[in-house]
Amino acid sequence: MKALLLTNEYPPNIYGGAGVHVQYLARELAKLLAVEVRCFGEQNLPDGNPVVRGFGFDPSLCTGPKALLSVFGALQRGLEANMVNIDADVVHCHTWYAHWGGILAKLNYGIPLVVTVHSLEPLRPWKREQLGGGYDFTCWLERTALEMADAVIAVSEETKRDVQRLFQVPDERLHVIYNGIDLQEYRVVTSQTALQRFGIDPDRPYVLFLGRIARQKGIIHLVNAIKHLDPGFQVVLCAGAPDTPEIAEEMKAAVTMAQRDREGVIWIEEMADILTKIELYSHASVFVCPSIYEPFGIINLEAMACGTPVVASAVGGIKEVVVEGVTGTLVSLEQMTETPFEASDPEQFSRDLATQINALMADPAKRKAFGDAGRRRVEGIFGWDAIAKKTADLYESLIPVKQ
Repeated sequence: MKALLLTNEYPPNIYGGAGVHVQYLARELAKLLAVEVRCFGEQNLPDGNPVVRGFGFDPSLCTGPKALLSVFGALQRGLEANMVNIDADVVHCHTWYAHWGGILAKLNYGIPLVVTVHSLEPLRPWKREQLGGGYDFTCWLERTALEMADAVIAVSEETKRDVQRLFQVPDERLHVIYNGIDLQEYRVVTSQTALQRFGIDPDRPYVLFLGRIARQKGIIHLVNAIKHLDPGFQVVLCAGAPDTPEIAEEMKAAVTMAQRDREGVIWIEEMADILTKIELYSHASVFVCPSIYEPFGIINLEAMACGTPVVASAVGGIKEVVVEGVTGTLVSLEQMTETPFEASDPEQFSRDLATQINALMADPAKRKAFGDAGRRRVEGIFGWDAIAKKTADLYESLIPVKQ
């Protein structure tokens, strides 16, 4: 059996949870079957398993609105990925960027299509800021791919319910397979190279955020909560890759104000590599995930694997990862029942975040208990080897028996 994974992100071009998912899934699947990855970029690893091939895009070919570059780039790459002969038994797509390529592979090569839902376009209306009219197209593309897929994988039970509510996907085609974590890689380390590099005082505790600057990640709510935080600890914001210039400017203004009013607010304006992330998690007293929409939230797994307690918003798949009062604290986010997903009272949400952060920062014994419990939970449920086996078994169920 051979699987073809289609994805936007693949090392070294990783900026979000979906990319992390594909990176580790491909590695673990390759222990069970032949794997080929076709992705966006210049990657070229023709030997070994997985085989990896990247597809580029020349933006000068597009004279339309800048907001449509990523849409047209995805379509062109999906077409080119299909022009290279496909000899796989199943094609597996990750994020809307890859859906066009998956649709073409299913129809033209006659192989089953699997789609993993890392997020859903109807629940991310703020993407219109980034894509303009292209957002309407990505919504259509996602619906088409999910409703014609032979199997749809939701990364949480909450995401499964969203798919059932928003799309016409038969229950027998809908499956839940969680995201995972490399338990040998993500663990507590004692090195302090990253702390020294970014000017983090190792003798003072700190609260950590790590993720993209995006509406979905709710980082502005955390920055606005800083004014309500107790004195005595640092706030480290490892945040880069802004979705739009507008949110980049909003973030800059908010952080500048926070740094003016409080000592020890450190903004790392980049997407950290794995070793840096592990070090930041390991030394953090509390990890904060203030997302307003999160189908799973792999960053919480990473923090828990490094023994760090979590304060997170009670949305989506986060509620299946972080156990209230056991591995961390969940903060209620009063969402509207329909899109857009947002705090009904953003200022109150920021205050509630601050309240829970302050309480946990003031209780070292609870932090230790939560951190230890988080590591145990990750070890028991979220190992990549088990997740890859479930995925491979799903592939097997879709492929006709060869005579």
